[in-house]
Amino acid sequence: MGQGAKQVTAVFRILVTAAALTGAQLAAANCVNLEGQFRQGGLVWGNVAPGSTVTLNGKPLDVLEDGTTIAGFGRDAAATAELEVTGPESCQQTLRVASREYRIQRVEGVPQRTVTPPQEQLDRIARERALVAAAKGQRLQRPDLLQNALAGFEWPTLGPISGVYGSQRVYNGTPKSPHYGVDVAVPTGTPVYAPTAGVITLAEPDLFYSGGTIILDHGYGLSSSFLHLSKVLVEAGQEVRTGDLIGEVGASGRATGPHLDWRMSWRDQRIDPQLLAPPM
Repeated sequence: MGQGAKQVTAVFRILVTAAALTGAQLAAANCVNLEGQFRQGGLVWGNVAPGSTVTLNGKPLDVLEDGTTIAGFGRDAAATAELEVTGPESCQQTLRVASREYRIQRVEGVPQRTVTPPQEQLDRIARERALVAAAKGQRLQRPDLLQNALAGFEWPTLGPISGVYGSQRVYNGTPKSPHYGVDVAVPTGTPVYAPTAGVITLAEPDLFYSGGTIILDHGYGLSSSFLHLSKVLVEAGQEVRTGDLIGEVGASGRATGPHLDWRMSWRDQRIDPQLLAPPM
């Protein structure tokens, strides 16, 4: 082989090697094409090869038959999360999670018994927390419900937003847990509609903190909760579609006035409904 031919062959090998490295780097950078909000309180979803297993920070995620997978980031999620896919197209990816600043919200005029509950109410509170945990822990395997949810949510009621996700609540001067929902201030009796399809897993008329409460399961650990209702118009086990009437706004439980508190969870992570609903 002549010197010129050797040089051409060497250049060709370098180019092929460079192309292969670039392809691997791109594959690592685009391990899974995810949609949604990469921020605290956000929900993301995407598709992997069917039959794959997916983990986020070492914890397995649900993977539907068509390869759909979802994950959520709580209020205080870390700045990065490690996604790993094992299967026909194995890869690893670091997800960047944007932080948020949360306001401090001081709420006065709350019934003092709901701020510092008397001893005789503590057993009731414990029982009700167990009811809520059981409802959220059902993990319905319903791909149709999840796909409907990922296609988009509607507002369960319309009105001024009086409270937002993540704010630190100070009730009657006493600091309490952060607020995990979005509050819509509307009059008692205002209809509340299902923001997307699901199955009712909890329908209680009077819980100590949240008053009239409904939990609507959208499948695979994703659920909505509706608090402080004056009327609960559904029953546990009932299936509802987007836009179905489920309750009426009230001021029951720990509330100073009529409003809807809409919350969402993915597994044990509280996520922000406002990030999934269209602009009001």
